[in-house]
Amino acid sequence: MMDRQNPVVLTEADYQLLRPYMSRLSENDEMSLAHELKRAIIVQKDAFPAHGIGINSKVVVEDLDTHRTSELIIVMPEYADIKQRKVSVLAPLATALIGFRKGEEVIWKMPGGLRHFFIKDVINQSA
Repeated sequence: MMDRQNPVVLTEADYQLLRPYMSRLSENDEMSLAHELKRAIIVQKDAFPAHGIGINSKVVVEDLDTHRTSELIIVMPEYADIKQRKVSVLAPLATALIGFRKGEEVIWKMPGGLRHFFIKDVINQSA
């Protein structure tokens, strides 16, 4: 079992977008979107951390095991487009990152086993 000290922080709008997926996802797995949503701290948009990761955040993340850096935009499933680096929030890496912040480390179960990530940068588009 992984110790997840960092709180997950989501805007009310993102939580409402993601909530319909909870009933279709396992809450028993502590490394699941449903589990992350259950433990999330929900805030209004103006209280969301400037470098917090939400829907439509551009994220630069380093895999601390391979030292590879990736840039992606976390989107709702219907907007996923790998050619544009738009990754569905239901994909393991996006699920791992949602609700975390720049400078934090995340350990997450990926298809190839546990991976350790460092969030190097987060860019949120102004509404």
